[in-house]
Amino acid sequence: MIRVGVFGAAGRMGETVCAAAAAADDLELVAAVDPAAPGARAAGSSGVEIAAQRATFVEAAVEVAVDFTVVGAARENLRWCAAEGIHAVCGTTGFTEEDRAELAALFGGSTPANCVLAPNFSIGAVVMMRCAELCAPHFEGVEVIELHHDRKRDAPSGTSLETVRRIEAVRLQGGGARAFAADPTEQVVLEGARGGRSEAGVHVHSVRLPGLVAHHEVVFGSMGESLTIRHDSIDRVSFMPGVLLAVRRVAGMPGLTVGLESLLGI
Repeated sequence: MIRVGVFGAAGRMGETVCAAAAAADDLELVAAVDPAAPGARAAGSSGVEIAAQRATFVEAAVEVAVDFTVVGAARENLRWCAAEGIHAVCGTTGFTEEDRAELAALFGGSTPANCVLAPNFSIGAVVMMRCAELCAPHFEGVEVIELHHDRKRDAPSGTSLETVRRIEAVRLQGGGARAFAADPTEQVVLEGARGGRSEAGVHVHSVRLPGLVAHHEVVFGSMGESLTIRHDSIDRVSFMPGVLLAVRRVAGMPGLTVGLESLLGI
């Protein structure tokens, strides 16, 4: 049995992770932390009480900590896990390249702990990003649309930014820069109508509406044709197979692992 603790246990994703870990035959939910709900019972558990402080993970002998919080809290949580020798699985988004470099140094150093950091734990979303990479060299243009629930704090989503990063990396492979077609827009009547724009010129559009969960669409275009890749998470349980896979595998993934690709073999 793998002893699991959850940061952000009272949040929407945290509750789902607690319930999934408690229900798994080979995992044991032994601790939960959320300063917003100390004393509440962790979702799916019969006796785990949510604590306000991280120290409860040490007291409960947590082997793997799962973090779905906000990036400021997650930075401190992961630093603490590295210092305490606790493996970490993190689905919080908003980490910078500098953050990733710090985490690689922390989890690749003297600590016995490892970390899996993923912008999206949906296996379908990971496959979507891989498909976008395969398509990137063959089209003249691309735009990314991400749609999320109306309580999401960041825009664009971490998944859409990671998708753009991978698309651009594929375009620049081999040393020869291959820019996408230039934006033909000459006049923006309503500011922001063309969305955000990456350094390489890929436009990203963010939608926030009640009733949505997490949806990503990559639209490629060339002369006379287009190709759309879309993934929809219609329930947060869609992220749980990926989270539980990472929890089970993190002990054998030395240092920092970014994304689920290596765990899935794609």
